Parts: sequence; structure tokens; C-alpha cells
Amino acid sequence: MLSADVNRYISLRRALGYKLVQAERHLLAFARFAAERGESHIRTATALTWLPMAAKSPNAMAHRLTAIILFARFLQAEDPRHEIPPPDIKRITNRPVPYIYTADEIARILDTTGHLRRQRPNPLRRELYAMLFGLIASTGLRVSEALALRLDDILHDGVLHIRETKFRKSRLVPLHATVVEALKGYLDARCQLAGESDWLFPSVKHRQLYPSTVNYAFRCILRRAGIAPDRSRQPRIHDLRHTFATRVLEQCGAERGTIAKHFVALSTYLGHASIHNTYWYLQATPEMMVDIAAAAEKLIGEGDV
Repeated sequence: MLSADVNRYISLRRALGYKLVQAERHLLAFARFAAERGESHIRTATALTWLPMAAKSPNAMAHRLTAIILFARFLQAEDPRHEIPPPDIKRITNRPVPYIYTADEIARILDTTGHLRRQRPNPLRRELYAMLFGLIASTGLRVSEALALRLDDILHDGVLHIRETKFRKSRLVPLHATVVEALKGYLDARCQLAGESDWLFPSVKHRQLYPSTVNYAFRCILRRAGIAPDRSRQPRIHDLRHTFATRVLEQCGAERGTIAKHFVALSTYLGHASIHNTYWYLQATPEMMVDIAAAAEKLIGEGDV
């Protein structure tokens, strides 16, 4: 039955480092739908019938269809009776356009965070959020990676140990001297106010902070700091990661060899499974456009010689 094939497929891909939490849920739901129709093989018609029943938005349908296509390719290699939905019916999803923060905006975010109202159940509120958002902005960590940090993940010489995050990869992230200094100040305050918790950023109950709690706090801070008030889609915490990657690449110049070295280093630092994943973080800022224009003029000039 397809459900058994789904479990086998998910187990195999997880052994390669993929999490596939949503894909597993989508594929098991599709397998149940196919079983109700008495089918033990993937049929394109069945997949197209199930998609609008399982999801309402085009993006949600596209995610489910992508999971089915990859699953069908896996099964067809063993049994040609499985059908692979053609790619031309696959809706293309559009990722939200990242918001690239200016240096002034990041400074305003941290300044506003430092003036949050103190709360009796969480006396560490100001210091915690200032350190959390500052750390993400200065290292490009994923929010989940920052929230998962424990005290023993802070190694000597200002290095963070990021443990088994996306694709079950671990890595070491060296910190700038200014970040190390800020972290020391935060740890002093945390030692006095956070009790026995071993989480670097503990909740009120000394547990790991919920992402929803952090996102709510960040939205409040953006409003108070006056960041992009007229934008239809509010900037996200994850955009700090985009900003970090973009600003780093702005500093590498326009020489092809230099860009290649910086790009590989950045991909490793960000914890990407493939360098192709790093391309998404490139945004056309004015500084980058100047470099691109200079490189183009140099190329045209060489061609005229």
C-alpha cells in the first residue's frame, strides 16, 4: 500500500538528513485518499483530484504537488506503473520578497528593544530580546538555531556550536569581538535573573522560548521603531538573515575569484546544505548594483580593445 511506501520513502530521505515533517503529513494524507479509491499506485488524475480538496491556496497546493512528484519519481524507479504528474501543471510558488534592513534600522530595533517595558514574570525581557535579535543580525543564524542554543554551546574564543539543525547539520560559528563583548554582558544579566535554566534564551518558565512568542515581540518592536510602517507585508526576523548575507557579499567586491571564495565561505557559515541555497539570499541593493555595473563596464571595455 502507498502508506507503507510513504514510510519507507520518508525514512530513507531522513537518513540523508532531511526532516520532511510537512511532506510526511501531506503524503500520508494522499496515500489514505488513494486507498479509499482502491488504488495502490500513484495516478496523476487522483493527485489532481486530491490537491484542491487538501489545500485552498495555490502555494499550499504547489507544496503538496511537489511532494507527490518527488515521491512518484522514487516509486517509479522501482515500479513503472506509478505515474509522475507532469511538471507543467505544477504551480510555481513565489517566496516573499525579503526586506533588507539598513544599518540605521537595525540600530533602531536594538535601541527600541532595550527600552521595552519590564515585566515582573520576565525581568530579563529587555536584555534577552536585544541579545537575541542582535545575535541573529550579526551572525545570520536561523531563528530556530538561536532559540535552540544552550549555555554549553558557547565555546571558548567566541565560537558558537550550532547543533544538528536543518538537514541535521552541525557547525561552528565564530563571533565578532563586538558580539562576544555583548554576549558577556548579557550572560552577566542572565546569571542574575534567569535562574537554573540552561537555555541561552530561556522563557519565563525557564524553558525554550516559543517562536510565536518571539515573533510577536519582534512585530511590536518594529511598530515602536517605525520600521517600514507602510509596507503591506511586515518585515520578518528571518529577513535579518537575508540582510546579513547580502551585506557580507557587498563587501567582497566584483572580482570573480574573490566572489567565489566569499560565497563558499558564506554558504558554510550559514549552514546551507548546498551552495545553491545561498543564491536566494542575494538581493539587488544599490551597493551591489554599483559593483555589477562596474564589472559590466570593465567587460565591455575589454571587448573594445
